[in-house]
Amino acid sequence: MAAPKKGRSASAQSKPGRSLALILIAIVALTAGMFASGHRTPRLGIDLAGGTSITLEAVNEPGQPNAINKTNMDTAVDIMNRRVNGLGVSEAEVQTQGDRNIIVNIPKGTNSEEARQQVGTTAKLYFRPVIQREATTGAATPTPSASPSGSASPGAGSASPSASGSAKAQDKVSGSSASPSAGATSQGRAVTDALKADASPSASSSPKAAGSPSPAASGSADPSAAAAAKQYATLDCNDPKQRAVAGRNVKTGETTVACGKDGKVWSKFLLGPVDVSGTEIKKAQATLNTQGAGGWQVDMTFDSSGAKKFADVTSKLAQRTTPQNEFAIVLDDEVVSHPYVQTAITGGNAYISGSFTQQEAQSLANMLSYGALPLTFKEQSVTTVTAALGGEQLRAGLLAGAIGLALVVLYLVIYYRGLSLVAMASLLVSAILTYVIMSLLGPAIGFALNLPAVCGAIVAIGITADSFIVYFERIRDEIREGRTLRPAVERAWPRARRTILVSDFVSFLAAAVLFIVTVGKVQGFAFTLGLTTVLDVVVVFLFTKPLMTLLARRKFFADGHKWSGLDPKSLGAQPPLRRTRRPAGPAAGPADPKEA
Repeated sequence: MAAPKKGRSASAQSKPGRSLALILIAIVALTAGMFASGHRTPRLGIDLAGGTSITLEAVNEPGQPNAINKTNMDTAVDIMNRRVNGLGVSEAEVQTQGDRNIIVNIPKGTNSEEARQQVGTTAKLYFRPVIQREATTGAATPTPSASPSGSASPGAGSASPSASGSAKAQDKVSGSSASPSAGATSQGRAVTDALKADASPSASSSPKAAGSPSPAASGSADPSAAAAAKQYATLDCNDPKQRAVAGRNVKTGETTVACGKDGKVWSKFLLGPVDVSGTEIKKAQATLNTQGAGGWQVDMTFDSSGAKKFADVTSKLAQRTTPQNEFAIVLDDEVVSHPYVQTAITGGNAYISGSFTQQEAQSLANMLSYGALPLTFKEQSVTTVTAALGGEQLRAGLLAGAIGLALVVLYLVIYYRGLSLVAMASLLVSAILTYVIMSLLGPAIGFALNLPAVCGAIVAIGITADSFIVYFERIRDEIREGRTLRPAVERAWPRARRTILVSDFVSFLAAAVLFIVTVGKVQGFAFTLGLTTVLDVVVVFLFTKPLMTLLARRKFFADGHKWSGLDPKSLGAQPPLRRTRRPAGPAAGPADPKEA
């Protein structure tokens, strides 16, 4: 009789309890994490649990009367979809309605306010030089004052920077970096903003007297300066109505006003014409800085045109004093940061750093990296969606899944008998792991279980059952050849393992391709199919195979009881295999009678 191989495989065969203990520990740990997180059920998609539906209407901007077309609408849908799904599989739906409307459906459980900001903002990012700024504690009174360098500031209100908005003392950064200042963020917290480059200071611009800012920091005449200065003098950024209209519909070549939040204090800004546009940012991403003070930051890389413009403006600003050496990063007419410049930044690379949380840094990088929307949108309506229809479909889908599962179990019991217990136990372990992981993925990456995802889980039942059947049939083939159960279990495993891995790899590859090339609900189907395929491999290797090794030592299965599903007689087994040994010397022939 053939014996199992010695060495590592034999050691694994003799200690199947280790694998079973490992998967048990994994289940306990994941379940404990699920209860500790407070998310005991998977987050449901909008078709199952309801949510928020946002209707956005595209509007023409001055000078762009024909911008609303199918190409721009499709581009806007793609950008919005990537924004709301940028942090994971949140299953938001973004689709056009008519010629100029976009519908965004956000599942219940998602931060709808944050999602509204993600899709509603046009993400128009500009870099403008700061002419004046001050905190607003009420309606400002225009009073002539001197700029920080002592020269008169034309047409502006109080130029004395507030404590909350003034430059903050930092360690001086030499060479290719700019020293940071206290800035405002879109999250409304005081942070330290910095810009960093990879090249030495540029001397491309001629020296300019410090503290002699014109309404346009670039030095060109700006007929809008007087109107902007007048608006700046009376602007109160504590008033939401004034903030809403500050800087709206101003051309990029004009002086404007804007509001930004420094900690808990709103500051107002008088800004020059745009020097660099956000469309000239090639890439933006959130990274964790492990050096110095550390913390999350947003790295930016400019294209060739933006890098040159950025080098020019930082070269000019580096020769001035606060606040005229600052530039404002204006996102949708709100100042999100206003760092000062001490040296020219010519490398085309910069970063915004400070006390960002990971989510805040990723949110800002998400908007910047996906660029500006090609159109301007206004919010038409925000409504709550019920899940009545989805609930009925879910019940119908679950009923279909239950019927299919019952038929699979019935087939296993009739055909495999005792082995069906192994299959059902493996299915149960796979179901527990799938449920717990889906519950944890909801808060972790925004995964939402929708109807296609439920279909993916039902399809996975067949994939998982197929893996068991492959292994069981290999074992039965070995028994048909005359082997007993224990060697049959071990000899069948290598061949069954290869087949299972190839089959699951093909299924996972199909799910991965489907996930990459699709969006929305179809991604939910692909994600669930891929997840359950991976779990199938885990369960078969760490649970099904070790369990079969243990059962092969039990008399009920080892002796081939007729209800075990491994009865040699019913399987048509050959006579037991026996080893024959050849004699050491040549075989002796029959004795010759004459010689006898």
